[in-house]
Formats: sequence, C-alpha cells, structure tokens
Amino acid sequence: MIISRTIAQTPTKIGYLNSQALLAEIPEVKQADANLQAMQAQYEKKGQQMVADLEAKYKELQRKEQSGEISPKALDEEGKKLKDQEAEIGKFEQDVQKQLMSKRQETLQPILDKVNKIIKEVATENQFTYILDSSSGILLFAQDSLDITALVKSKLGI
Repeated sequence: MIISRTIAQTPTKIGYLNSQALLAEIPEVKQADANLQAMQAQYEKKGQQMVADLEAKYKELQRKEQSGEISPKALDEEGKKLKDQEAEIGKFEQDVQKQLMSKRQETLQPILDKVNKIIKEVATENQFTYILDSSSGILLFAQDSLDITALVKSKLGI
C-alpha cells in the first residue's frame, strides 16, 4: 500500500510542443529538405526525358502507320516495345519514390534522434511526466506556460 500512495501523490505534469514547427526551424532539416528537393528535381528531369522520348517514338510510329511505311506485324512489334518502355517509366517513378522516402528517412533519423533526446532531457530537467505533440491535432487546449518548444530550441541552439 505504501507504493500506491507514493504513486498517487506524485503530481502529473504534462508539457507540449509543436514538433513540425520545431523541425521546420532546424538548419539540418532545412538542408536535408533542400538536398532531397534537388535530388527529386534530377529524377523528375530524367523522368520527363523518358516520357518525351516515349512520346516522340509514339508519334513517329503513328506517322509511319498513317503513311503506310510500316507493316501491321512491325506495327504490333513496335507497339509492344512502346508499352514495355511505358512500363519501365512507371517502374522508374515507383523506384524514385522509394529512393526518396528511404533517403529522407536516412537523412532525418539522426536529427530526429537528437531532437527526441533533447525533449527527454528537457522533460526530465523540468519534471514533466508527459510531453504531447500539438502538431498531431490531438491537443485541444494547453496553457502556454506548459509549452516546452522554447526550451528545446534553446538546447538545440536555434
């Protein structure tokens, strides 16, 4: 019974922060986002070139068909090649999305680990029992005095 009295007497102190706003201010996150955007732009350029190449081949095939320069059998073979090329473009787009998500996770994980460590330090130092994230949309009301964002920013040096 002594243990349950001790637990019952310990006051619950809940703090909160907006993790999305916090992350948006961290220079390493800004740099990671810029690098990912540059990488995405390169992939988009390559994808656009692939699509332009496919469209040019399709138009050329249409021209040959309309002018009678291609036999039905050759037309069918070329059409299959274009469908294969179209499938390759689709696979490329899927692979790009996977690569970008993987790179984002790989790049941001050390930053997120650092932020979470600092949040725990701030919570411990200030005797918070729980820290909620107001960017999750679950926090309906909180007193400004319980917002630990400034404390975490201070420890992050931002």
